[in-house]
Amino acid sequence: MADIIAENLGCYYGRGEARVMAVHQVDFGIAWGEFVALMGESGAGKSTLLTMMGAMNSPSAGHYRVDGIDVYGLNAEQRADFRREYLGFVFQRFHLMPYLSVLENVMLPLAVAPLTRKQKRQRAMDALAWVGLDTKAKRLPGEISGGEMERVAVGRAIVNDPPILLADEPTGNLDSRTSHEIMVLLQRLNQEGMTIIMVTHSQACADYAARVMEISDGRLTNDRQVGQRMRLAATG
Repeated sequence: MADIIAENLGCYYGRGEARVMAVHQVDFGIAWGEFVALMGESGAGKSTLLTMMGAMNSPSAGHYRVDGIDVYGLNAEQRADFRREYLGFVFQRFHLMPYLSVLENVMLPLAVAPLTRKQKRQRAMDALAWVGLDTKAKRLPGEISGGEMERVAVGRAIVNDPPILLADEPTGNLDSRTSHEIMVLLQRLNQEGMTIIMVTHSQACADYAARVMEISDGRLTNDRQVGQRMRLAATG
C-alpha cells in the first residue's frame, strides 16, 4: 500500500494563453522505504514536482497525501511542522551558510527542536559521523571540498531522522568519483529504511535507485521497478 500518494497533481504558472504547464495530471504511489529516481530533461517538471512533494509549492490541481495527511490541506504553520517531522532536503548547490561551521550548519534544522544545545550538538555530531565528516566539524564550508559540502548537506538533511529524504540533483556539481560516493551514501540511508526521492538527469545516478519515474513535458511517461540494479550498484 502506498504511503505517499499523488492524485491528478498539477502545477500551472500564468493565465490564459500565457499559462505554462509545469506538471500535468500526475498520479503515483510510493511506499515507505523505496528509492525513487525522478528522471527527465531540463524543464521537464522534475524539480517542480519535487517542491510539491516537499510541501513548498502548492499544486494548481489534485491532491498530495503523506502517511494519510492531506499536505496541502494544512495551514502554513502545520505544513512547516510537517516538513520538520517528515522531510529532509538535499540540494545541488548545497545551501550551506558560509559563516557557520560545518557543525553549526548541520545543527540548523534543530533550531526549534525541544533539545538542549548540548543535545543538539551531539545529534549533529552523530549525523556528521554518519557521513564521515565528524573530524571536520569546526571547519567552514569554504575550507572543505565540494563533495564534503554535499556530505554536510546530507548530514543536515538527516539530523532530524526524517522518514523521507528529497534530493534535487545532489551530484550535479560533482565529478564522477565524488558522485559515486554521494550515491552510495544515499543508498546506505535507503537500506537503513529511509525513503529516498531523487531528481536526476543522470542515468548513472538513477542506477542506484530501485525505481525510476520518467517525466516529460510535465507528464509521468514511464514508471518502472529496477530493484536488482540497486543491489548490483551497491557492490560497485
